[in-house]
Amino acid sequence: MQNVNDVPPIEVDLKAHPTAQKLVDTCREFFSEVEDLTPGHDLENYLNKNYGPGNNLYEGMCSLTRQGLSEGWVANIELDGKRYRRSKILLPSDENRYFSITTVFMESSDEYSGQYHSHPYGEINCVVQLDKTAELKGMQGWQGAGWTSPGPGTHHYPQVRKGALIALFFLPAGRISYKKSPGDPQPPYL
Repeated sequence: MQNVNDVPPIEVDLKAHPTAQKLVDTCREFFSEVEDLTPGHDLENYLNKNYGPGNNLYEGMCSLTRQGLSEGWVANIELDGKRYRRSKILLPSDENRYFSITTVFMESSDEYSGQYHSHPYGEINCVVQLDKTAELKGMQGWQGAGWTSPGPGTHHYPQVRKGALIALFFLPAGRISYKKSPGDPQPPYL
């Protein structure tokens, strides 16, 4: 697996990819609605109830992400061959309400784990299924279509099973860390 430090934080060229600009615009609309909410268990439940499958913002983000994959700008940097790839769509900015936008493609019929990492300020993951059976593991367990939202200070392996998906994820202030180990304790509120 590629070392995380070997992957440059290059943003997608929005002028060269109009679909990417549409995705960013949709994400920014979403950010305007959730910017004051804290990632974690309660937010995950809220997002799955109010922004899950069937919601226009969710469906728009999923459709544009899938289109971006076919256009080649989504998850186009290999971390572990073709089954685990990532790309930064946009770094945090005032227009993004200081969220970064990243895509990660993962594919496996069995459970597959990516790079262990922590979320200093939490994380919001929009689960974009490419296979209807694919699931992403969050802190509350396996999630198909919908959302996961690990809280501040949590850490884990990103995991997939039962097919291919893209995690379209948003990090407050773009904060992610690769300093935690699997044996380290989780925050006490979990």
